[in-house]
Amino acid sequence: MNIAIIGAGSIGLLLASYLSKAFSITLYTRTCEQADEINQQGILLHKGSSQSRVRVRALPLSKWSGTEEITIIAVKQYQLQSIIDYLTKLDCSPQNLVFLQNGMSHLKLLENMKDANIFVGTVEQGASKLNKYSVCHNGEGAINIALFKGDSAKIKEFAKACTPIGFPITIKDDYYKMLVNKLIVNAVINPLTAILQIKNGQLISSTFYFATVKKLYIEISFILNVDEPIKKFRDVIRICKKTSNNHSSMLKDLEAGRRTEIDAILGFLVEEAAKQQKKAPIIESYYYLVKGKEQDRSGVK
Repeated sequence: MNIAIIGAGSIGLLLASYLSKAFSITLYTRTCEQADEINQQGILLHKGSSQSRVRVRALPLSKWSGTEEITIIAVKQYQLQSIIDYLTKLDCSPQNLVFLQNGMSHLKLLENMKDANIFVGTVEQGASKLNKYSVCHNGEGAINIALFKGDSAKIKEFAKACTPIGFPITIKDDYYKMLVNKLIVNAVINPLTAILQIKNGQLISSTFYFATVKKLYIEISFILNVDEPIKKFRDVIRICKKTSNNHSSMLKDLEAGRRTEIDAILGFLVEEAAKQQKKAPIIESYYYLVKGKEQDRSGVK
């Protein structure tokens, strides 16, 4: 099976490293320079004290023709519009598109897409990009995928082929529930760790930080009309413990002077609150704080 992966950040590099064991992979990068480095060096995968070099084919995105059986789009949510614009200009209509973005703002971009089976997913794998061709696998988990619209036969075949290589792909029945569960975790952990500049585990090891976690979670669950709020709060705590030594992706983005995904996460919740005519002062405050840090560190306006 031929697989395209668009985006060579931490998740794109990680996917290419593992999926190359079972599939023919083409990794599409933003720049020609990164494609050239990956073709020359391979992908250097670090896991614990070991490292391995994986050879994959890399091309700049301008070379993507959409002919692969499955295309996994692993770019940041705010980069997605340019990918979709490019996709609409292709001579060939891609067959199966898998979108792996944080938050839920991207759903409205996918609603008008035609002629393809469209899937959305969430990533529970921990990864950090070390340079243009190196990635560190920090934590194991599943990649969850659910059908957004179309037919799911090909993605089920893909998931089954991933089992022998030890890189689990879990097919979920309800895409909205799947994304909401991940949104809750991201909406609590990412903004707080980014503002406080702390590791994930410190959110629950500090009595005072934990109080902010509870306040923010209560407002998020109110906006999302969460079923079983206590159970889902325990999931947030569990993930804080499991990733206790990790820096969140939002904190790492701020430290690197990059744009964050705050619009796709808390920005989505601000919009939801407005639609439901609910007040969300805590969510709004953290949203503006992260936007302010973004502007301070990167000059983004």
